[in-house]
Amino acid sequence: MAKKKQSGTCELCGREDVEVTIHHLTPKELGGTFMPTANLCIPCHKQIHALFTNEELATDLNTIERLRSHPELEKFLKWIKKQPSTRLPKISKSNERKRNKR
Repeated sequence: MAKKKQSGTCELCGREDVEVTIHHLTPKELGGTFMPTANLCIPCHKQIHALFTNEELATDLNTIERLRSHPELEKFLKWIKKQPSTRLPKISKSNERKRNKR
Protein backbone atom coordinates (compact mmCIF):
# COMPACT_ATOMS: atom_id res chain seq x y z
CA MET A 1 0.00 0.00 0.00
CA ALA A 2 1.37 3.44 -0.97
CA LYS A 3 2.05 5.98 1.76
CA LYS A 4 -0.45 8.79 1.99
CA LYS A 5 1.18 12.11 1.18
CA GLN A 6 1.10 14.45 4.14
CA SER A 7 0.70 18.19 3.73
CA GLY A 8 1.86 20.62 6.36
CA THR A 9 4.42 23.25 7.32
CA CYS A 10 8.14 22.65 6.93
CA GLU A 11 9.78 23.05 10.33
CA LEU A 12 13.02 24.22 8.69
CA CYS A 13 12.02 26.78 6.04
CA GLY A 14 8.56 27.58 7.39
CA ARG A 15 6.76 27.20 4.05
CA GLU A 16 3.13 26.18 4.50
CA ASP A 17 0.94 23.74 2.61
CA VAL A 18 3.89 21.69 1.36
CA GLU A 19 4.33 17.94 1.15
CA VAL A 20 6.32 17.03 4.25
CA THR A 21 8.54 14.07 5.05
CA ILE A 22 9.87 12.89 8.39
CA HIS A 23 13.52 13.74 9.02
CA HIS A 24 15.28 11.95 11.87
CA LEU A 25 17.36 14.65 13.54
CA THR A 26 19.83 11.91 14.50
CA PRO A 27 20.05 9.54 11.52
CA LYS A 28 18.48 6.12 12.11
CA GLU A 29 21.75 4.45 11.07
CA LEU A 30 23.43 6.18 14.01
CA GLY A 31 20.87 5.35 16.65
CA GLY A 32 18.15 7.89 15.93
CA THR A 33 15.25 5.52 15.25
CA PHE A 34 13.38 6.50 18.41
CA MET A 35 14.83 9.99 18.81
CA PRO A 36 13.24 13.33 17.81
CA THR A 37 12.10 13.94 14.24
CA ALA A 38 11.02 16.99 12.23
CA ASN A 39 8.55 17.47 9.39
CA LEU A 40 10.48 18.88 6.43
CA CYS A 41 9.47 19.73 2.89
CA ILE A 42 11.10 17.57 0.24
CA PRO A 43 13.56 20.27 -0.99
CA CYS A 44 14.82 21.01 2.54
CA HIS A 45 15.15 17.30 3.35
CA LYS A 46 17.09 16.61 0.16
CA GLN A 47 19.33 19.65 0.66
CA ILE A 48 20.28 18.56 4.17
CA HIS A 49 21.35 15.14 2.95
CA ALA A 50 23.17 16.63 -0.05
CA LEU A 51 25.21 18.97 2.16
CA PHE A 52 25.96 16.89 5.24
CA THR A 53 27.07 13.39 6.13
CA ASN A 54 25.10 11.31 8.62
CA GLU A 55 27.98 11.75 11.07
CA GLU A 56 27.77 15.56 10.79
CA LEU A 57 24.01 15.41 11.26
CA ALA A 58 24.28 13.16 14.33
CA THR A 59 27.01 15.09 16.13
CA ASP A 60 26.70 18.75 15.12
CA LEU A 61 23.39 19.33 13.33
CA ASN A 62 20.82 17.34 15.31
CA THR A 63 18.38 20.18 16.03
CA ILE A 64 16.34 22.45 13.75
CA GLU A 65 18.07 25.49 15.28
CA ARG A 66 21.55 24.15 14.50
CA LEU A 67 20.52 23.26 10.95
CA ARG A 68 18.97 26.70 10.38
CA SER A 69 22.08 28.52 11.59
CA HIS A 70 24.57 26.58 9.44
CA PRO A 71 26.04 29.01 6.86
CA GLU A 72 25.67 26.63 3.90
CA LEU A 73 22.03 25.92 4.71
CA GLU A 74 21.18 29.56 5.54
CA LYS A 75 21.69 30.52 1.86
CA PHE A 76 19.41 27.74 0.67
CA LEU A 77 16.71 28.58 3.23
CA LYS A 78 16.71 32.24 2.22
CA TRP A 79 16.12 31.14 -1.40
CA ILE A 80 13.59 28.32 -0.82
CA LYS A 81 11.37 30.52 1.37
CA LYS A 82 10.65 32.62 -1.72
CA GLN A 83 9.62 29.61 -3.83
CA PRO A 84 6.02 28.43 -4.26
CA SER A 85 5.03 25.38 -2.22
CA THR A 86 4.66 23.36 -5.42
CA ARG A 87 8.27 23.95 -6.49
CA LEU A 88 10.50 20.86 -6.27
CA PRO A 89 13.97 22.04 -7.33
CA LYS A 90 16.64 19.59 -8.38
CA ILE A 91 19.09 19.07 -5.52
CA SER A 92 22.53 17.58 -5.99
CA LYS A 93 25.68 17.30 -3.96
CA SER A 94 28.23 20.00 -4.56
CA ASN A 95 31.43 19.00 -6.33
CA GLU A 96 33.36 19.87 -3.18
CA ARG A 97 31.26 17.43 -1.11
CA LYS A 98 31.70 14.71 -3.74
CA ARG A 99 35.50 15.15 -3.66
CA ASN A 100 35.61 15.02 0.15
CA LYS A 101 33.69 11.71 0.21
CA ARG A 102 36.33 9.90 -1.84
